[in-house]
Amino acid sequence: MSIRIAFSDVDGTIVDTDHHALPADGPTLRRVTQRIPLCLVSGRSPEGIHSVQRALGITGPIAAFSGAYVLDEKGDELYSKTIPLDLALEVKAYLESDLPNVVAGTYGFHKWIVDDARDARVLQEEYFVQTRATQSRDLKGTFGKRGIHKFLLMGEPDAILSAESTLGARYPELTVVRSNDVLCEVMAAGVSKSHAVDVLCHHFGASRGEAVAFGDGPNDLDMLLAVDESYAMPNGEPSVREAAAHVCEWSNLESGVAKTLARLVLGEEPGER
Repeated sequence: MSIRIAFSDVDGTIVDTDHHALPADGPTLRRVTQRIPLCLVSGRSPEGIHSVQRALGITGPIAAFSGAYVLDEKGDELYSKTIPLDLALEVKAYLESDLPNVVAGTYGFHKWIVDDARDARVLQEEYFVQTRATQSRDLKGTFGKRGIHKFLLMGEPDAILSAESTLGARYPELTVVRSNDVLCEVMAAGVSKSHAVDVLCHHFGASRGEAVAFGDGPNDLDMLLAVDESYAMPNGEPSVREAAAHVCEWSNLESGVAKTLARLVLGEEPGER
């Protein structure tokens, strides 16, 4: 099989338990990106993805907000789908009144606002993604007519499961999916990582059959099913491991993505070079 393009989730896939890049992966991934595009596809904002790229010393296209905002290798917009402002305001009011046990961050393009920047869950997310939130409740003044790309719901596992099912049923015009047991993402309907795969494959003139993808969470499932050569991380959820074509030999903490790409793209086995 000839691999012409690679897609990787970030958290739980290509970063450590602190959600930071493994610097040791940098040399291998830099050599990979000299051969093929490595596209990071994540629920993170562009800034949160760029922090990983900087730490690895790589550049390349990204799909932020789980595919709602796709940027090419130069940072130019290839695709954007937002939640209209009126609907975003309605959802925010519902979250405040009916789901008080979750904290919601609001994202659009290159902005991230929260009600309380001192909340422990916000501070933890800032540490993970190496990006700062702005304290504001003014969605209209911040995002205007362009709308928002995502709400990120943060809370305890039971609250997140409840929020996922409740919001999904109440707002069928939205995409509501857990990224892990304490985070749930809310985007416009039709937003998916698999669509981002299609956008970026078209941009580079590659097909799904020439792509490889890596992931670990429920929001990676459609991306892994979209390509023939898919790898679930061994640390991933059982449903993800069952759906992927392969389970990676190495976890995220063992440089699984870098080692597998070295094998597939560079023809190297771990420790050869």
